[in-house]
Amino acid sequence: MPAIRTTCAYCGVGCGIAAQVTGERSVTIKGDKRHPANHGRLCSKGTYLGETVGLEGRLLHPMIGDRQVSWNAALDEVAGRMRAVIAEHGPEAVAFYVSGQLLTEDYYVANKLAKGFVGTGNIDTNSRLCMASAVAAHNRAFGEDVVPCSYADLDCADLVILVGSNTAWCHPVAWQRIEAAREKCGTKLVVIDPRRTETAAMADLHIPVSPDGDVALFNALLDAVAKRGGLDAQFMRDQCDVPDGFLQALSGDHGIDPELFARLVDLVIEHPRTVTLFSQGANQSVCGTDKGNAIINFHLATGRINRPGAGPFSITGQPNAMGGREVGGLANMLACHLGFSEAEREAVADFWQAPNLCAGPGLKAVDLYRALHAGRIKFLWVMATNPAVSMPDAGFVREALARCPNVIVSDVIADTDTGSFADVRLPALAWGEKDGTVTNSERTISRQRALFAAPGEARADWQIICDVAGRLGYGSDFGFQNPAAVFREYAAMTRLPAQAGKALDLTPWADCSDVDYDTMAPFQWGGRDVFKDGFSTPNGRGRLIAVKPWTGNRHGLVLNTGRYRDQWHTMTRTGLSASLSKHRREPLLEVSPGDAERIGVPDGGFARLRSAQGESIFRVAVSDGQSQGELFAPMHFTDQNAGGGRTGLVVHAATDPVSGQPGFKNSAVELVPYLPDWRAFLLTRKPVRPDCSYWARARIAGGWLTELAGDGTIDVDALLPGGVRREVSDRARGMARITVPAAAGGLEAALYVTRSGRLPDRSWIERQFSAPSAKIEELLAGRPATPQPDRGKLVCVCHDVGEKVLRGAIEQGANSLPKLCEVTRAGTNCGSCRPILAQLLAQVADQEKETVE
Repeated sequence: MPAIRTTCAYCGVGCGIAAQVTGERSVTIKGDKRHPANHGRLCSKGTYLGETVGLEGRLLHPMIGDRQVSWNAALDEVAGRMRAVIAEHGPEAVAFYVSGQLLTEDYYVANKLAKGFVGTGNIDTNSRLCMASAVAAHNRAFGEDVVPCSYADLDCADLVILVGSNTAWCHPVAWQRIEAAREKCGTKLVVIDPRRTETAAMADLHIPVSPDGDVALFNALLDAVAKRGGLDAQFMRDQCDVPDGFLQALSGDHGIDPELFARLVDLVIEHPRTVTLFSQGANQSVCGTDKGNAIINFHLATGRINRPGAGPFSITGQPNAMGGREVGGLANMLACHLGFSEAEREAVADFWQAPNLCAGPGLKAVDLYRALHAGRIKFLWVMATNPAVSMPDAGFVREALARCPNVIVSDVIADTDTGSFADVRLPALAWGEKDGTVTNSERTISRQRALFAAPGEARADWQIICDVAGRLGYGSDFGFQNPAAVFREYAAMTRLPAQAGKALDLTPWADCSDVDYDTMAPFQWGGRDVFKDGFSTPNGRGRLIAVKPWTGNRHGLVLNTGRYRDQWHTMTRTGLSASLSKHRREPLLEVSPGDAERIGVPDGGFARLRSAQGESIFRVAVSDGQSQGELFAPMHFTDQNAGGGRTGLVVHAATDPVSGQPGFKNSAVELVPYLPDWRAFLLTRKPVRPDCSYWARARIAGGWLTELAGDGTIDVDALLPGGVRREVSDRARGMARITVPAAAGGLEAALYVTRSGRLPDRSWIERQFSAPSAKIEELLAGRPATPQPDRGKLVCVCHDVGEKVLRGAIEQGANSLPKLCEVTRAGTNCGSCRPILAQLLAQVADQEKETVE
């Protein structure tokens, strides 16, 4: 059977995949060498997609409360609840909260139903949390939400500037492209980030900007470039609108070490082909839109746009954040890049023949949940996202969900934090079952194709929405027979923005056949030179926007949040992969050495993170990459996989005044030590949810590894399954080790507890847990009878290579990055560990130098 060409489920790079189905629910994953986004490359998450396609934890049947029902009963319930709310409270009491995990076809019909037929503008997307400020900056500068760059620009840039992006971790395939350009063409790399991330460590220059200091930095950069004659006066005169006094108002204040800033200016002056990639670190801010425009101002004023190797490049976090933006998934847009002017409303109403087109923009995400909390919204339909975890001030959001009398959740997972508040749960298709399109960061539309039959009673999101629309009396307007029919209507609708002078135009696809759609190859709408004939503003000129530096108060301690390399969103998919769980087992709070010493939180210890919104316990990781006064925590952990590390409970809900995007990167917090009475780790075949102060669970081969810490006594019986137990203990040290052998051989569970001592090495015990020949005596001792080679901390997930193996290879002569990769295979697949390999090479070289001296 030939491989099925589809698109990855994760970030906005939009990598092509060649999937070979090998069984009812098994598949071999390889990169699609013909796809323009990745040319066969995949990151670790994409590589291990095959480990996440099973049916564990799936929602397979419609549920009303805890009762399984038929689809007819569930759909009647949803439509009846919505109809009753509209009749009593009006359409504005209805809201939809959707997701970049949806396909464009799903997004299109959801937006059409909400805005065109229900008549509510209250449909927003979790893309509000990651990309809304970039959207607003594009609209202000270009007159349309268009990314004016392509990945090919990375191949020919002289200088790449990364702003608020740990690209090696969050967009590894784009990072590989940057690395290739550096090796082949000598491209220079600047990273602007408060943290010294793995990406920053690989840069030619790292600018440790303070949180929300980006506008001041780019204003100062443009001012310095102007004073050195680096502006493109002709481009500004011919193709830009420049506010009066714009250049004169720029400030030279930037807060950066003068030597570092001077090096940045020199690099910019010396390398005119510049691509600036910016992501969540810039967007997730109370001044994120201004950050985007400060970056765009730099490119417009220097003419570094509309030419190969140059431009401001917003890189999206989700696989279809761009597709959702195209069809109106954001509350402040109508559809197809159209707004709410009278002419645009008339055009949309006529195209849809919409009887109840909403009068104006709806509520953006944070305001939507505030309205839900206040009781103004009575019906909420959540699709393919988990706002009880991902929204800021998540405790408030949970209160809002609990207060809402009608919560509908469409999801692939049976038990999620948001699903626990649902009155009705609808089983949706997951990646590998869906059929439709996605749009990546460079505007390339790709097909996502089904690999497996729909499990249980799961249905496509677009189909579920159409079925509800039919029960509301709009069946003829939502009579789509397949996703191709939805795409055709969407493509036809893009004649409206095209007629209005916008770049979004898919009208050649309006008459595509089902076969054309099924065989669609990836294509980039607008082409590489999307603005070659002028921008999408009424006069065709780009706009420089005067933006002022952020002037908020600097707090004592501030929290920054972000992603882990091998995990995704709330881990409902990646958390099922034992391979992907190796990199980070727990939610670690990264603290600078100075702050750790001052507060009294040792590396590997625990701390309680508090804010005005809430608190959560984290394990501490002391990190030289953190600046004094700044903390970092991951965003992924939920009630389903952790009792601590709950970042959303702590983050404030302050938003950008233009975009409505929350500022996840700069929350005022305090940190106090947490000293548990006991610490433990537990290995089990089935997942457990302990009742203790701190726990965090990760998938391992054959089961689960759970870290625990708590006060008082540990409830062993609640943690371990029944059966014969073997135990050793040392009351003086408060140590206990208990194993539960499996009836058929091997191990059913193992628990290791200490009050004052050290816990044994987890990695060896984990390997024994999945081995049928495990010896109980060795497991109780916590070590093998015959010492085994210590591979060290895992570095390369793709090829299972540890740090000590790498150091040994370096000492044996593999003293360059290419040689080290060749000898150990580390860094030869997804490449996201290559920054760590480079750091190890540098550390060993420094140690050898010190030895010689």
